[in-house]
Amino acid sequence: MTAFELLSEHGCFGGMQRFYQHASTEIGLPMRFSVYLPPQAKIDAAGGKVPAVLYLAGLTCNEETFMVKAGAQRMAAELGLALIAPDTSPRGAAVPGETDSWDFGVGAGFYLDATQAPWSRHYRMESYITAELIPLLAQELPVDAQRLGIFGHSMGGHGALTLALRHPALFKSVSALAPICAPTHCPWGHKAFAGYLGADPSSWAAHDASALMSQRSTEPYPGGILIDQGLADKFLPTQLHPHLFEAACAQVGQPLTLRRHAGYDHGYYFISTFMADHLAHHARTLLATPSAQP
Repeated sequence: MTAFELLSEHGCFGGMQRFYQHASTEIGLPMRFSVYLPPQAKIDAAGGKVPAVLYLAGLTCNEETFMVKAGAQRMAAELGLALIAPDTSPRGAAVPGETDSWDFGVGAGFYLDATQAPWSRHYRMESYITAELIPLLAQELPVDAQRLGIFGHSMGGHGALTLALRHPALFKSVSALAPICAPTHCPWGHKAFAGYLGADPSSWAAHDASALMSQRSTEPYPGGILIDQGLADKFLPTQLHPHLFEAACAQVGQPLTLRRHAGYDHGYYFISTFMADHLAHHARTLLATPSAQP
């Protein structure tokens, strides 16, 4: 009996786009996620596991946003990569105030484990992704958890960078699109961290990609990190701060390709423009990584 409930499936570029729901033990509520399985995945037979890339979406998004808007499936099918997209927060936790604003609470889990009540009971996105969802996917689907990359956009770019730095043994490759690179230095981060982690900023650096990178003694991803940033992004001056992550990478010798693009904003037109580059970035590492399969 599968641990997931299949909500819908759709043929897509020779593979299968699926949407699932399951009862999460880490979150304590039902959680939804989506998976694209390329044609190389042996969906109905043992073995045939493929490498996968986990995508973390931004504020207000859910498990459908990336699969519908990013245009990633065509190249994922060509490369033989599975795509995984979890929701951005718990749903139905009934925490007072969780739907009062678009940048905190529902749709804004920030990919961390809250330590402050009442958020700490259900808002456990880091543990959900790393300790529950990924192992279940490897158990139930033809996904090779030994060949796993992570990327994301905005809040999800923050999540991708921080989870990669906090769990380098789990993720073999990392990239981001318009990520929140230094949340301890921006209003979105201050609001989320104060609410989820408490008013004492000393605990915040553990979830700040620039701070985490600056604490490394060697480069955690010698194959390089890719970041794309639009220069017409209205959030760039106050919220994103890629220059701080760039400086942290330079400090520890972490190879970073940070591309700044005139005329591109924060939305999915920008994301879809550079999606192929990000999938190719992950494929270079993941397809060269030996499979754990016998």
